[in-house]
Amino acid sequence: MSPLRDSGANDHIMKAKTMNRREFLKTAGLAVGGLAASQFVPRLGFAAPNPRQLTIDTRTLEVNGKAATVYGLTENGKPGLTFAPGERFTVALSNRLKEDTIVHWHGLTPPWEQDGVADNPLPMLKPGETRPYDFALEEAGTFWMHAHTLQEQNLLAAPLIVHSKEDLSADRQEVVILLHDFSFKPAEELLAALNGGKGSHTMHGGHQMDMGGMGGKQMQHDMKSMGSGHDMSAMGGMGAMDLNDIEYDAYLANDRTLDDPEVVKVEKGGRVRLRIINGAASTAFHLKTGKLSAKLVAVDGHPVVAMTGDTFTMSMAQRIDLDIDIPQDGGAFPILALREGTGDRTGIVLATAGAKVERLRVKTEAKAPPLDLTLEATLRSTTPLTERRADKSVMAHLTGDMASYQWALEGLENLKLKSGERVEIAMMNMSMMAHPMHLHGHAFQVVDIDGKRFAGATRDTVLVPPMKTVTIAFDAGKPGHWPFHCHHLYHMVTGMMTHLEVS
Repeated sequence: MSPLRDSGANDHIMKAKTMNRREFLKTAGLAVGGLAASQFVPRLGFAAPNPRQLTIDTRTLEVNGKAATVYGLTENGKPGLTFAPGERFTVALSNRLKEDTIVHWHGLTPPWEQDGVADNPLPMLKPGETRPYDFALEEAGTFWMHAHTLQEQNLLAAPLIVHSKEDLSADRQEVVILLHDFSFKPAEELLAALNGGKGSHTMHGGHQMDMGGMGGKQMQHDMKSMGSGHDMSAMGGMGAMDLNDIEYDAYLANDRTLDDPEVVKVEKGGRVRLRIINGAASTAFHLKTGKLSAKLVAVDGHPVVAMTGDTFTMSMAQRIDLDIDIPQDGGAFPILALREGTGDRTGIVLATAGAKVERLRVKTEAKAPPLDLTLEATLRSTTPLTERRADKSVMAHLTGDMASYQWALEGLENLKLKSGERVEIAMMNMSMMAHPMHLHGHAFQVVDIDGKRFAGATRDTVLVPPMKTVTIAFDAGKPGHWPFHCHHLYHMVTGMMTHLEVS
């Protein structure tokens, strides 16, 4: 086996160059629901001088031997932002693209007008425009930032890490891994292909489901009447779940494929904190640490009761923090992300000095299983919500089908909240695709799966598989018009998005 080149720890910065492309859909998901935002008055401006300079620009990658022009979010040429304990989010965001764009600070809890969604309430940034942001960082953890448009597909995303005092004093190396799915086709073309199907739609694995032929409307009515507390995954006659609706050209970890992965130098006997972000637009992964046992210590930036393993599931937009101890005798240790339902994989390699790094296959014959809620049902928050009766409890229905490629989040249209109210939302997935559901401006706790109550993880994105019901609880936070949507990009832009109004 031939050795791979060693790029050094997290050295995946590529040279930037201008990109000329037709414009993306600009306000992804905005027209699909929610209340008028005009009643809120935007407040922007710096409370402190010398803001961090964050730039939106283009850069060039080599993917499968071909040049690809993608987007980037950089500070002084380095991807993403890292904040020290107690530091404020005081940032000047500059758009150097030739098209409008906007960036969402995923997992943070800023004032609503600084959340980063087009026309909610602020417009997108024009080419050449710089916009100030300034707010307190309330939680330490692994977060990220990304375009809230179809530009996210073209890698307009980057890590956003907020360190705690414990992070700075800990004797460990930190490695950040940002996962992506990549296509040489523009996002609009991928979306047009999804929207162009009529009648039955071929699913992954060759299974088909024709919603029209199975009485889709009647099926939805019957399922709504069942209510929560029912595990519907075994309902017969409903076809197979759809795992992947786009076949991508490549899957990336820190901008590189597995045939030329990033090789991160680590110390023999050292400890590594892996901060892993699933920034893919529509791909879920199984994260595998191979010969290394890992301790899961946080999800979506929030600590959980530590649990040990070597395989962890990650849907779109989710993050996991893992602590790994490198053996005293050293070696090369692949950290792999396996795409659900296929043999596709990507990842990086942790290697001690002098270790031989073998070539790794990008695709294997063995297919990774679909993501389920096994891990979710096991996680326990170290900082659970205080126990109290919910002020409001509502049922949301996740609906849609692959035939029409129209998706919806129903049941929350008239939900109005006041800051401090305890809210529980039971999400019943009545479709045959899984949906990673994300709420802006809040962290929530997973408190129920199919009627089984527990004090689960605190997070901002939770997977709801087909025919499952997941309940989240949270205390309504800052006033605003907060988006609540599926983080499968193409589900969001075709309808699975609403807003929660907090006054």
